Amino acid sequence: MPHDRGPNRFLGTVFCCAAVSIWAGWSVVTRLAVTTGLDAWDVTALRFGVAGGVLAPVVIRKGLALNHLGWSGLAMIVAGVGAPYVLVAAYGLRFAPAYDQGALNPGCMPLFVALLAAAVLREAASIMQKLGLSFILTGAILIVGWHDAGWDTSRLVGDALFLLASMLTAGFTVTMRRAKLDPLHAVALVSTGSLVIYLPVYLLRFGSRIAQLPLAEVAFQAAFQGILVTIISLLLYGRAVAILGASAAASFGALVPVLSALFAIPLLGEWPNLPNWAGIIIISAGAWLASGGPLSVGTRRGREAKSVPP
Repeated sequence: MPHDRGPNRFLGTVFCCAAVSIWAGWSVVTRLAVTTGLDAWDVTALRFGVAGGVLAPVVIRKGLALNHLGWSGLAMIVAGVGAPYVLVAAYGLRFAPAYDQGALNPGCMPLFVALLAAAVLREAASIMQKLGLSFILTGAILIVGWHDAGWDTSRLVGDALFLLASMLTAGFTVTMRRAKLDPLHAVALVSTGSLVIYLPVYLLRFGSRIAQLPLAEVAFQAAFQGILVTIISLLLYGRAVAILGASAAASFGALVPVLSALFAIPLLGEWPNLPNWAGIIIISAGAWLASGGPLSVGTRRGREAKSVPP
């Protein structure tokens, strides 16, 4: 069935651009948080304390989807984009710039998805996908191996955490492919599961720490992390998929590395050097080819890698 064209297609493009802008903004806003008043533990608690509470009725109504996921699959999706993922990625932003996060985490996710899909689902990548994956690998090596001021151990720690976060997201993506679960239900399971598992640990470790933090910062991060990133961006992306199709919508995810770098310049004063820019652009091009760019649509047979919130 052909997808809507004309005004509807334009609206789908707007929805997709809005979603990827939110995902790119996550790196910048979280980097600002963990280098000022909050830390990774606080950001994770705010994200899932809010999103888990809002989305709990979805889980109550639809259940745990164990017939689709099983307990191991449920654990995989919670780890893949839930509290463990956010904690790892946010902690990495203490050590490395936002543009590294944008490139190495969402940017490298198609590479890890392809590796897991080949091992678990026995999926073979097309020639165009392999070209895209080689671009991603080249760009990642360039970013990790070429730092502004020589070999920076702290930044390497951050980069390693971003790659770990990307692998966790890939595990979520492959699990979702097998389960064929409604995306809103999946995010509700992730958010509510993270709330139930993580918040008691946070309160036990930090007690009433959030109550002692600046109210304005807590309110902003709660709204941004828990509502805008976790819920609104998913709804925007879901609507874009309905209008444009999964392949076309997924290809917009290639904008995240570039947008993360652009947003970081005015908001954080973080300027990538020329090798970093080269790596970011190469990764974006690779993600576009590997995740459903127009040049690769004709070579694919239902193997789209679904984009997810950061």
